[in-house]
Parts: sequence; C-alpha cells; structure tokens
Amino acid sequence: MMNHSLILIIIMLLSYGLGSITGAYYIVKMLTGKDIRVVGSGNVGATNAGRVSGKKGFLLTLLIDAGKVILALSFTSIVMKGEAYLILSSIFVLVGHLFPFQLGFHGGKGIVAYLASALFLCPLSIVVFAIVMGGVYIIIRKYTLSGFLSMGTIPIAAYVIEGSFTLSAGLVALFVIVVVFHNRSFHHSVET
Repeated sequence: MMNHSLILIIIMLLSYGLGSITGAYYIVKMLTGKDIRVVGSGNVGATNAGRVSGKKGFLLTLLIDAGKVILALSFTSIVMKGEAYLILSSIFVLVGHLFPFQLGFHGGKGIVAYLASALFLCPLSIVVFAIVMGGVYIIIRKYTLSGFLSMGTIPIAAYVIEGSFTLSAGLVALFVIVVVFHNRSFHHSVET
C-alpha cells in the first residue's frame, strides 16, 4: 500500500500533466498546420480554435479539454475518497491548462476546465449555470459577461444542492483562478 503523501504527489502530477494536454494547440496544428498561439486572438482555447479551424476545431477542443478533466477526476476518485482530493485534482488540472509545460507555460483561459470540473463534482450546478446564462443573456445581450455572472452561480448552486462547504469553497477557488487569469490575459492583450 502506497503512503498518503506519495498518492497525493501522483494525483497532483497526473492532474497537472493531463491539464497540460492543450486541446486547441494540437487540434489546430492537426487541422490547419498552424500554431494557435500566433493566429486569431493567440489564446490557446476552444473559442480561438473555432475561430481558426471552424466548428470541428471548436468541438474537438471542447472534447479534449473536458475529457482531460473528467479523466483526472475519475482517477482521483478511484485512488482517494473525499471531496478535498477532487478539488486538489481540479486545481492542478486547471493550473496545467493555464500553464502547460510543453507550450512554454502559455495555455488557455480555463473556462472549459472549470465547467468540466463543476460537471463532475456537481452535475446539477451546470443545469443552474445554463438556465442563469440563458436568462442573463436575454436581459443584457453580452455573451462574456453573461457567462462570468452565470459561472459565479456554480459554487452557490453546488452548496445548495450538495450541502458541502468543501465542494463549494473548492469551486469558488477554481472560479477565482479563472476570473483572475482571464482578467490578466485581457489586460495583457490590451497593453501589448
């Protein structure tokens, strides 16, 4: 039987490694031969993959980016029981997605990784997110703002549905990381 610390290290490394599999980079390279980091918006995410390589590129990127989260969390749920381990795994997948080692630590913005984590941890929170997103978009007609306001409901919905402070706090942490990184990327792209 492996000791607890070794299992934690394996979870963190595996989660980071899976997170580093940047779907947009590989799909765009495969479909167009281009480096997504220097075309479109330069972002290594599903939206830019769709912009550069069409609907097929967008959907394949979504599948890869959601799939790596589900794979990491499934592995974690098999080797360790408890929400805290799943949150730890989610954070390391997200960090891998944001800072993939093989792409010089220049990754996506983490939205799909956050939503896939929420889907795994509390599937009904994604239903709430989708309903709120639809309602908010109808009112304000701004896609990105509607998305971020709606993503903020996920930790609240998870707490109401699951009654778990650990789960809700973990989803808050993931959401804050995504917001901070998205905001930093936005300001960086405006300045450069």
